[in-house]
Amino acid sequence: MPTPDVSRLSNTLTDGVTVYQQVVYTTQDLASGFIERIPYFIAALIVLGIFWLLSIIFKKVVHKTLGARVRHQNLVKVFQRIGGALILFIGFMIAMVVAIPGFTPAKLIGALGIGSVAIGFAFKDIFQNLLSGILLLISEPFRIGDQIVSGDYEGTVEDIKIRATTIKTYDGRQVVIPNSELYTSALTVNTAYKQRRLQVAVGIGYEDDIETAKAEILQALDKVESVSKKATPSVIATGFGGSSMDLTVRWFIDNGTQANKVASIHQVIVEVKKALDAADINIPFPIRTIDLSDPSVKSIVKQINKQQDDNVNDDNAKKAETE
Repeated sequence: MPTPDVSRLSNTLTDGVTVYQQVVYTTQDLASGFIERIPYFIAALIVLGIFWLLSIIFKKVVHKTLGARVRHQNLVKVFQRIGGALILFIGFMIAMVVAIPGFTPAKLIGALGIGSVAIGFAFKDIFQNLLSGILLLISEPFRIGDQIVSGDYEGTVEDIKIRATTIKTYDGRQVVIPNSELYTSALTVNTAYKQRRLQVAVGIGYEDDIETAKAEILQALDKVESVSKKATPSVIATGFGGSSMDLTVRWFIDNGTQANKVASIHQVIVEVKKALDAADINIPFPIRTIDLSDPSVKSIVKQINKQQDDNVNDDNAKKAETE
């Protein structure tokens, strides 16, 4: 008759062998099932590849068909991206049905929990950016290549995607701005129109004649090639400055890009400076006038003079003691 310890050990070994056999059988079943599904996985990958190619072909067909006919090119991008995404989504669904037995789109929707409040809040910003991107592409407030100002960022639009818009700043940095910000916030498009007005401030001396200075400045503007000939430049007096009469010079350029703006301002300033110097019209430095007749100023001057006298007397006394 076996002892209790031997019986217990025998039962433990039996249980261990049983568990091991179950693990082995389960692993073998999984491996055999995976091997059996390999052809289906390959077929699913082939289906995905076919639909990926179809999406590329669809985008090219849309571009060739509508690219030269549709005035608003952003609409073409909308059709390309939405249509391409829809084709890929259909291909993904078909591939899942091929690879996984019993799979249905309803099961995927139920697994993801689409439509629940939690998922809705989690994807709120994403959906907002997607909708804003579609509305931007349809309404087309700006195009690729336009120069815009949005908040603290200014640059050239490189790409308008469904989720975000990419701009390149003038110092060579790339900024990605969510479409919801562009759609809901104020936006400045510097290149929306062909012409753009520029201005610089000029100060002349109070002793100079304003009309003479105006005539000289207008003649200088005629020499600048970047100044548009389609609009008349102007020079207006805007105020009495602390040391000069303040004038504002305004003109238009035919190409409103940042590079042309900077170049035109430089050219205008150079020509205006030459013209005013040649006409002996003063461009004064900032001037500050001190009124010494005020009693408080006189008191300060007396104290300074007294302090200087005291310092001189002290120096003389020290010299006398040394001698």
